[in-house]
Amino acid sequence: MSLSIRKGSITGLIGPNGAGKSTLFNLLTGALKPDSGSVRLKDQDVTNLSPNRLFKLGLGRTFQIPRPFARMSVLENVMLAPIAQIGETISGPFLFRSRMRDEEHHIRKKALEVLDFVTLTPLADHPAGKISGGQMKLLELARVLMGDPGLILLDEPAAGVNPVLTETLIEKIKELNRRGTTFVIIEHDMDFVMRHCDPVIALAVGKVVFQGTSEEALADPVLLDAYLGATADA
Repeated sequence: MSLSIRKGSITGLIGPNGAGKSTLFNLLTGALKPDSGSVRLKDQDVTNLSPNRLFKLGLGRTFQIPRPFARMSVLENVMLAPIAQIGETISGPFLFRSRMRDEEHHIRKKALEVLDFVTLTPLADHPAGKISGGQMKLLELARVLMGDPGLILLDEPAAGVNPVLTETLIEKIKELNRRGTTFVIIEHDMDFVMRHCDPVIALAVGKVVFQGTSEEALADPVLLDAYLGATADA
């Protein structure tokens, strides 16, 4: 497989189950190591970097099934996202207490701003395990935004989400995109993809079988019969 993601785009990634979509995300974000080939982010070879290193370089992702720290509050879940906090070290709470407090104050302030952006402020003090599935998708996005990413990979953001929250999620994706954030979105909801993604990339058995606009995807007879039609029927 060989593909490039256009900076500033909202790229839709489609294909039947088993096509390799989530595997591709895992390779791009360091969860899996490729047997060969390379992954490049803004002309930098990042093939063997860990997810933490990639997050610091501006590559964030969400997962198809959110797994927040259920007993912690929504706000606490977001505050955990920044990497290498002083309080996470053995010596930090003892030797750098003042710096740790200042850092925590800054992180809390930013987390509250992010929660306001994703419309979760009223739930800030709620246990993350007690919010709805759609709200958990917004929480996942909030945690990613704490890293100020330039590229965000979303794995089925609309799956299991009610229409109202789906529209909120779409609105936030488009607002971030207008600010310059690039998105790659795995989604089985073809209406979502065709209305909001450009370009569209289709995978099958680990290979790119189509890349083009949503209009071209809808006009491609092979793609329509083999993938779009099959997905819509499912």
